[in-house]
Amino acid sequence: MAEDSAAKHRARQTIRNLALSLLACLGLVLALVLIVPRDDSSRIQRVDYKSIGADVASSTGLAIVIPDLPEGWWCNKATWTGKSPDGVKTWYIGFVGPNNQYVGFTQAFDVNPTWFVGQLGEGAAAVQPKKVGDWFQYDSLVQHDPAKTRDHVWALGFSGIEKAKGNAYLLYGAEKLEDFKTIAGVLKLDASMAGAGTNG
Repeated sequence: MAEDSAAKHRARQTIRNLALSLLACLGLVLALVLIVPRDDSSRIQRVDYKSIGADVASSTGLAIVIPDLPEGWWCNKATWTGKSPDGVKTWYIGFVGPNNQYVGFTQAFDVNPTWFVGQLGEGAAAVQPKKVGDWFQYDSLVQHDPAKTRDHVWALGFSGIEKAKGNAYLLYGAEKLEDFKTIAGVLKLDASMAGAGTNG
């Protein structure tokens, strides 16, 4: 009988010890969560596209587009490609909006129809573009939800693939086409600039 009582006491003691250990562990985890500092800022660095663009313009002699962004917008990438495999030179800027929306802008020099088709989404080259002001909107045959980068591409002044010669200005990446309008508004481009030759 005494042995039975001792066994029950040991079992109760084991459960109590287990519960206390569990509480201690939870307390330790909670303390670590509270005292360890966390950096909630974006890991994507802002890029000084104006400085990079000025350097590109200075070194190439080309009229590089360097817009002033609307309130809340910033740049996450700015790159110059002196010459791609198909012979096209490109100035690219990636813009991020106040709600983390993205719009990419490409200014290209000495373009050709092959390069232009490669910039469009799946099957977009086969579809008649829609006119939006001076821009033409090329829509991919396959539309994604959420939208993918090349589901919609705006080209300034190019109403067809065969007209892709000289200079090109492209916008892409926006889930909401209003974001295209926002960025197109600050680029201050004239449709006559598309297709014009280069001086370098």
